[in-house]
Amino acid sequence: MSEGYVVAILGATGAVGTRMIEQLEASTVPVAEIKLLASSRSAGQVKQFKGQDVVIEEATPDSFNGVDLVLSSAGGSVSKQLLPEAVKHGAVCVDNTSAFRMDPEVPLVIPEVNEQALYRHHGIIANPNCSTIQMVVALAPIRQQFGLVQVIVSTYQAASGAGQSALNELRTEAAAHLEGEEMAAAILPTKGDQKHYPLAFNLLPQIDVFEDDGYTHEEWKMIHETKKIMLDDMNAGEIKVTATCVRVPIAVGHGESVYFEVADRSTTAADIQAVLTQAPGVVLEDDPANQVYPQPLTAEGKRETFVGRVRPDFENPGAFNMWVVSDNLLKGAAWNAVQIAERLVADDLVRVPVEQS
Repeated sequence: MSEGYVVAILGATGAVGTRMIEQLEASTVPVAEIKLLASSRSAGQVKQFKGQDVVIEEATPDSFNGVDLVLSSAGGSVSKQLLPEAVKHGAVCVDNTSAFRMDPEVPLVIPEVNEQALYRHHGIIANPNCSTIQMVVALAPIRQQFGLVQVIVSTYQAASGAGQSALNELRTEAAAHLEGEEMAAAILPTKGDQKHYPLAFNLLPQIDVFEDDGYTHEEWKMIHETKKIMLDDMNAGEIKVTATCVRVPIAVGHGESVYFEVADRSTTAADIQAVLTQAPGVVLEDDPANQVYPQPLTAEGKRETFVGRVRPDFENPGAFNMWVVSDNLLKGAAWNAVQIAERLVADDLVRVPVEQS
């Protein structure tokens, strides 16, 4: 066994878990031993990590004996059940579900934006929602330079954001439609709701369930996560945020039309572009004369957040539009989680505070 950490990936067979394995292999995290955990249905399967066969184990509370670091993407109910047990065993957990995101005691972290929040962890760090991550990566440097007053976002979210089963359903529906057959839907807009509609050749203005106020829970998450990450308060009023979230019939890569208003009214589009050119984790693709702008097809498989079509609202000084695209399974999930793990290692934070252990 080489020097390093014992790392467990919880939900190792899912779309995000599989990518966590790949991102961890390519990361700076020194891994002495890897444990791949999943449900009993997946136990016994074999995956590879750095060329070595690793047998999938059923995830139980005892799975975390001797584990230093957990990367989790197995669903909120599993995270709520198992991650506190992992912390009791001394592990530090990075969770990619919504289970702990709004817990005031749990840091909600995008490394390019609020890495300092990691110093307040008590064993669990939450990975933000995929759609929130890419928007905030693009907005944070703008806010730092010019101030940020308001954000209005409309999302165009890929089927894979709802899991591998939703992506499979999209492909089945598309094949059926092209053959002139009826499309059968059993998962989208959201598996737990009363009705299901096909996504193929369609748009679904519902992601997650509806709240009493008419917003979906995905929209609610974008609003409150943005405030928590930027202002450390999910209900902060300093920045106004509203969202409309739409599922679109593509496989991977979320697109977002982001309208935002800055405090400095003298700011120009060129100023915004200059800041984005230097922003960590951002690639500016913005050349309308040559039809250069971000697209999900070209963002797939890449860790960065791509921004283009930066332009002013000529009716409202200080307001701008931009188009933001990122691979929702990488920067929106697996890579952001591994990136957090890299920072935990670099900052010597792969430990649970004594009073919590």
